Amino acid sequence: MRILSVDLGTSNTVAVLSAHGRPPRVVEVDGSANMPSAVFATEDGTIMVGRDAERRARLDPTRFEPNPKRRIDEQTLLLGTDVIPVTEVLAAILRRVLDETTRQLGGELPDEVRLTHPAQWGQTRRNVLLSAARLAGMGGNLVLVPEPVAAAAHFASFPGKTLAPGQALAVYDLGAGTFDVAIVGATPNGGFTVVAEDGLPDLGGLDVDQALLVHVGREVSHKDPQRWQRVLRPESTPDRRTRRALQEDVKAAKEALSRHPQTEVPMPEPFEDVLVTRGELEALVRPSMLRSVELMSRVVRSAGMTPDRLAGIYLVGGSSRLPLVGSLIAEKLGVVPGSLDQPETAVALGAQHVASDGISSRTQGVEGQVAAGTGAHQVGPGASGPYAPPQQQVASIPGYQGGGPGQSGGFPQSGYPNSGPQQVQQPAPTNFPTYSLSGQSSGDKAPASKKKPLVIGAVVAVVVLLAAGLTYFLTSSSVTTYTADECKAPGAADDKGLTGCLRQLAGKIADTGDCKPGMGNGPAKPAEDLGVTSTCSAPGRAGTQVTYLQSDSAEKLKAYTDGLLKSAGGDRTEAKWAGNALEGQYSSAAGRNAAVLVFTVTDRPLVGFIYQVPAEGQNPTPGELADYFEKSVQPGE
Repeated sequence: MRILSVDLGTSNTVAVLSAHGRPPRVVEVDGSANMPSAVFATEDGTIMVGRDAERRARLDPTRFEPNPKRRIDEQTLLLGTDVIPVTEVLAAILRRVLDETTRQLGGELPDEVRLTHPAQWGQTRRNVLLSAARLAGMGGNLVLVPEPVAAAAHFASFPGKTLAPGQALAVYDLGAGTFDVAIVGATPNGGFTVVAEDGLPDLGGLDVDQALLVHVGREVSHKDPQRWQRVLRPESTPDRRTRRALQEDVKAAKEALSRHPQTEVPMPEPFEDVLVTRGELEALVRPSMLRSVELMSRVVRSAGMTPDRLAGIYLVGGSSRLPLVGSLIAEKLGVVPGSLDQPETAVALGAQHVASDGISSRTQGVEGQVAAGTGAHQVGPGASGPYAPPQQQVASIPGYQGGGPGQSGGFPQSGYPNSGPQQVQQPAPTNFPTYSLSGQSSGDKAPASKKKPLVIGAVVAVVVLLAAGLTYFLTSSSVTTYTADECKAPGAADDKGLTGCLRQLAGKIADTGDCKPGMGNGPAKPAEDLGVTSTCSAPGRAGTQVTYLQSDSAEKLKAYTDGLLKSAGGDRTEAKWAGNALEGQYSSAAGRNAAVLVFTVTDRPLVGFIYQVPAEGQNPTPGELADYFEKSVQPGE
């Protein structure tokens, strides 16, 4: 099993691969464990990523975007004079990771790709990430993992750090773009669930960089105020290069101050270099860092806990290296935080330890509530009310060994002064249930009389499955494949309106989809004859149809399907597909009045589309339609 986990960060992207029974390892791209998440759009339409993008940025900074993840809510980016969809930009980053991984695997693709995301991300942002992964060619076996769950799994993977059921870990994640905090609790089945979480979208390493840039500007701008304004607001290419170089030097100085008490920031001419001390930097960012610690304190309280009852506070994210972070947490909460590995790689490594079954792409929908002071929200096994999690939120950890009262489940020692041993077995939070030795929640013992009906039900289920399998075996038929030349023009159609080439595209739906010739009289009916057409009922989706078309002109089909997508409006999702010896690309769009997914065949004038008129109160997203296509409509091998 080849598993690739990717943490697409605001400033850097980290990938981890486990394959051929070997332990997970970081995939080095361009010789480094951290690949910059930067992109550069060349004039010929190529999107360069990583260090190649940073090098090209010196030539034309207007075509460069250093932090595309921060712009995930925007549909498009303007790079130079080119307008590029955000999904294509993110897909380019993921594609670079996939290409390097495939090269290291000797040409093989990963069997599964795990993508981490902030716990607060809603469905729209997650759909953008999934769309980018599909567009990058990462395949259909994609798994989303909330970042704090991955971080907790990484923590628990170290010897002696396993969390016992009922224990909880606070994950302090300070990345380049955002700050996120989550309380992650261990469950009796060896998994984790997000008990409470919140974040600050306006706090990250980039904000620290900006504060330091403003500081050094105050030191030198008086010498030539007009020149300094040109550095801050460049209007020419040389000025943009100057600003880009200064930003890199400021970031390097910030990182150096995490290791040294002082450093110099090189300044462009005519300004002199500026000496900056760690104390000056900490004075600049202390109010912002204090906000993060206060928010973490409120999130801990919202989980029904106190800091001393946590199993630990785990630091992840590159910006958590700031010494001020650890000292403020120790000062305000009385708990010494720590990290067990490189904080930049903890999330990607942890995603490897989370089993794919049981992972939910959603943790909760209370973004900003704790920060806004609107009251506690609890999301745990014992929570009730609108924020109680569904069962599938729990992610199980392979090889998990639940700790007991005598087991070492301790918290890591850190390099901060006065760090001492931590409590390893803490009382469970009030919103965690208690469990008996049998594994059942107290007060929930099942009567013995109910065991027999469960056995009968299981027997009935087996009989039903056998019958269904036999029916499928008797009704299924093998699919004949045709060459591109044989499908250049429509052949004879059967009573369902399907030619042999259309049957190859329809796959099993040709036999099970109640197909009929034509396109009906609905809103998707074309004004002109496009060729041979057949419309089938969509499996498991009432009120939705799948239409197949074969023509002698691929251009005519494209013009028609492009019109369908345009009329649907809204956001789009695009990716490649393959099956039944065919391959092509699909595009889905969903607006207020219609949801459409078009799937084309690369080398022949064949096309299919799913058309759905949403019922009142239903608004399918492009990502949901793409998932449905891949699971139910895409022809199999």
